[in-house]
Amino acid sequence: MKLLIVWLLNALALLAVAYLVPSIHVAGLTSALVAAAIIGLVNMLIRPVLVILTLPVTVLTLGLFLLVINGLLFFLVGHILNGFEVQTLLAGIIGAVLYSLISWALIALILGTKD
Repeated sequence: MKLLIVWLLNALALLAVAYLVPSIHVAGLTSALVAAAIIGLVNMLIRPVLVILTLPVTVLTLGLFLLVINGLLFFLVGHILNGFEVQTLLAGIIGAVLYSLISWALIALILGTKD
């Protein structure tokens, strides 16, 4: 149940990002749900490999290259899916940062912590 709520909140965060960033477009809630699931899968499967492969560059940039990796994956998902479009790499970087912040805030607000 918690997984479904987090998935819905991530889709809502994606809709909010599309509203805030003019270069990112989401066709509707269904497209946002699919895109949120694909972004989650890409972050789970591809991102760790890229982080390990680009570790020297990440160390040299003091970790800032991780923003580029996140933006690149966000941009990639935008080009793969119909109904979710990211026009530029810069929009992908900004969108990935906003998506992370908004989804974190929504999950913290709705689900909270049970410590």
